[in-house]
Amino acid sequence: MNKTIRFAAAAAVLAASAFAIAQTGGYTGPSAKAAAPAASGYAGPSNVPLMTAKDLLDKGKDDQYVKLKGKLLSHKGGDEYEFADQSGRMTVEIDDKYFPQGVKVDQTTLVELTGEFDKETFGESTLDVKQLKVVAQ
Repeated sequence: MNKTIRFAAAAAVLAASAFAIAQTGGYTGPSAKAAAPAASGYAGPSNVPLMTAKDLLDKGKDDQYVKLKGKLLSHKGGDEYEFADQSGRMTVEIDDKYFPQGVKVDQTTLVELTGEFDKETFGESTLDVKQLKVVAQ
């Protein structure tokens, strides 16, 4: 009986720890899900051009690396989010691992996204995000 109680107590502590770890950051805006911690990465200067959503959708080339600065308005499901800047809106794909650890990101957070543009002839073109940096809360 003592072993059963100790086992149950240990299981409860592990479950609580896992829940606390899962709540450390990520997108918290509309339709938000808990995000996994993000890995550190290069934070120095870059030659990747800063573009607007409209210019990227109108003039972007497939597999082109670009930066966008704006806000994630909503979570569309899976890895897809609706991004908006002063020029318009587009869908971006962000894996949970790219959200900064311990930082809440919602529809009011200004972010800089760096990634690879997936230009589609038919259907919706998207930005496959490889880095998400919070610019301002």
